[in-house]
Amino acid sequence: MALIVQKYGGTSVGSLDRIRNVAQRIKRLKDEGNQVVAVVSAMGGVTNKLIEMANELSSDPAERELDVLLSTGEQQSIALVSMALHELGVEAASVTGRQAGITTTGNHTRGRITDMEPALMQQYLEEGKVVICAGFQGIRDDGLIHTLGRGGSDLTAIAVAAALKADLCQILTDVDGVYTSDPRVVKDARKIPEISYDEMLEMASSGSKVMQSRSVEFAKKYGVVFEVRSSLNDNPGTIVTEEHDQMESVVIRGVSIERSQARVTVTGIPDTPGMSARILSCLAEAETNIDMIISNIAHDGLARHSFTMHSNDLGRVQAALKPVLAEIGENSQVETEAGIAKLSCVGIGMRSHSGVAAKMFEALGAAGINIGMITTSEIKIAVTVEESEIERAANVVHNAFGLEGTPGKLNPS
Repeated sequence: MALIVQKYGGTSVGSLDRIRNVAQRIKRLKDEGNQVVAVVSAMGGVTNKLIEMANELSSDPAERELDVLLSTGEQQSIALVSMALHELGVEAASVTGRQAGITTTGNHTRGRITDMEPALMQQYLEEGKVVICAGFQGIRDDGLIHTLGRGGSDLTAIAVAAALKADLCQILTDVDGVYTSDPRVVKDARKIPEISYDEMLEMASSGSKVMQSRSVEFAKKYGVVFEVRSSLNDNPGTIVTEEHDQMESVVIRGVSIERSQARVTVTGIPDTPGMSARILSCLAEAETNIDMIISNIAHDGLARHSFTMHSNDLGRVQAALKPVLAEIGENSQVETEAGIAKLSCVGIGMRSHSGVAAKMFEALGAAGINIGMITTSEIKIAVTVEESEIERAANVVHNAFGLEGTPGKLNPS
């Protein structure tokens, strides 16, 4: 008998018929003799509808109350899935984040899991029940309801699997697995059977919508091997696991895109110790996530820092920088650019193969696609391009590395 943790996203429980389908899938696992915990998101569209209602009532909804409001979406789902299982003759019990023993910290609407005490879930499992757990939520030390932000249900499932020492963790969604690129953008993208944590982290942080990076980080930290697969069919998915030797034979695992990016450049920074820390600290205090960072010294001897973030955060970044600019001096100013996107090539084979950057830049240059900022890591090369060019850029690079066939080879030009 195996203990299986599954996560069902909003699309998977987006209607009563789909909830019945989820219940049938869970019943089959239970009938095979398995213990099952299903982590469930809010029904598709419900969270957005709740946010819309909050914004209609208030121009600036209190985040504490948003947590209370948004957590009801998952509670609706877990009750409905439990009812559907009862109708099939399967004993099931729903649990909220608090009842699941998920303790969190951090600001409202952006919680982080600090601990789990799954005693109630273990009790229900021992009683032979299926446990239906609300994703996306936990409880703070002060007793307040706390939501986990984007990708919170995936994070809940990984945490539950780690706490219960599950034999299998499945992230079930509306896609078959992790692809070499977004199939809606690159038509000949193909499913990847196996990918390392580090590659999945880079793809997630570079725009892949399958998983949020912090869920993968949590899985890597606690050694939770998981599978991303569809809730709408029984096709094998993509296994996300520890790196092994055979993985390095594939140079490029995938090409990711991230739209709606913006660039901020701070100029006129004195070239003295501590300036970079002062600028980045104020952004951290404002809880803004920045990505590509480039620093250099201009001809006048003053430094300039450029970094990217989601365009939604541009206003918050500008507001956070305003008091810092006043401290830095009268020569400092902020330049911004919106309408850009990020293109990333990811693969652990880069560690042992040269020529990846050259091939990527040659392909983009031959296609007449101009690049802006460039950053690299041990297993990733990322560039910015005009957002209007991002889909063409993804196809060009995907084809250059032959990802539609034998994955990631450095094909001759």
